[in-house]
Amino acid sequence: MSVIGHADRAQPLRDYCTGLMMPCERKSVEPLAAVTAPARVAAQHQSLLHFVGEGRWSDEAVLAKVREMVLPEIERRGPIEAWIIDDTGSPKKGRHSVGVGRQYCGRLGKEDNCQVAVSLSLANHHASLPVAYRLYLPQEWTSDDERLRKAGVPDDIGFKTKHEIALDQLRWACAAGLPRGVVLMDAGYGNNSELRAEITALELTYVAGILSNTTVWSRGTGPLPPKKWSGRGRPPKRLRLDAEHQPISVKELALSLPKSAWHRVEWREGTAEPLSSRFARVRVRVARNDAKRRQPRPEEWLLIEWPNGESAPTKYWLSTLSESLALKSLVYFAKLRWRIERDYQELKQEVGLGHFEGRRWRGFHHHATLCIAAYGFLISERETIPPSAACSAALFAPSSISQGYRPRGSAIAA
Repeated sequence: MSVIGHADRAQPLRDYCTGLMMPCERKSVEPLAAVTAPARVAAQHQSLLHFVGEGRWSDEAVLAKVREMVLPEIERRGPIEAWIIDDTGSPKKGRHSVGVGRQYCGRLGKEDNCQVAVSLSLANHHASLPVAYRLYLPQEWTSDDERLRKAGVPDDIGFKTKHEIALDQLRWACAAGLPRGVVLMDAGYGNNSELRAEITALELTYVAGILSNTTVWSRGTGPLPPKKWSGRGRPPKRLRLDAEHQPISVKELALSLPKSAWHRVEWREGTAEPLSSRFARVRVRVARNDAKRRQPRPEEWLLIEWPNGESAPTKYWLSTLSESLALKSLVYFAKLRWRIERDYQELKQEVGLGHFEGRRWRGFHHHATLCIAAYGFLISERETIPPSAACSAALFAPSSISQGYRPRGSAIAA
């Protein structure tokens, strides 16, 4: 409670987080008021609405306290192994909610009207926890001062790409001294060569998803060295390409590998059986702007997945993990991204991450912070709460609301 500021915020904090963990259809402010204070819904609604929408408390301070309390519980099952970069979208109607715009929404699998936030999670094989979460603002927003003012966006928030937001979060995590892990990212981030270079500059390793048309130099190939100096002018320093010295796509390289290069690898237990697939890996150098460079890029791993029954490889990763690392370990890290998918699934389905109905910057981030706090509590208490445990709703007085009541925002018509 110390990080929330005024003592009169302690009860709304407790009520809001408790409501997020309660079994109700929607976790926006009005339903949370109904489930946490059924005898005084209107007053509770105003209290929670002010707390989350207008409260001058710090998201950073609350998230720091959540990290302090939850990371030791995660690390009891093993050290932090990964930093996972990702983003998540929530469908949103209208145009006034902060950051809303027509953009790709992973939840829908297509472009639509939605809000998108970029996050960084710390993970091991047991659990993961989001430690940074920020709304992405499309350029149509950052170029409209009046729109920004109405949504309460701070003056120092300008346009940044999702990759730039992710890099800021990584730099912050390094500066904060968080326990380090391998940076994991899908092709939406991993295909950005500048982001990969910046991660290396931070002295972090990565396993980065890439697209099949990414070009590389396989071992034993590469651009030509600089031309020999003729003795006149400046000595040539840049690498060269010609018709016979050209990189190939990772898909071409994968299809050229011999059958002996492919190995079946299990990476974790699934619901019914171990998860496994066929993988190959080779050492490569990424080919990008080679004619502008003086030295070839360093070697790294190219990991390829080609499941049985597929006509071509389905996934590709680049990794700066050690050359001596076993194939099974490399596959393990590539597949550990499932943790962030579980994060978002539970944050949305269990604690209502995408249910906030306010329109302003502060409320959007306050709601997300409280969802992460509730999720962190569930992570910490997971081992003590068996699936058959009694619902904590018994702590509250029985609801006086009629059975047919549907709060505003409910997906089910009244």
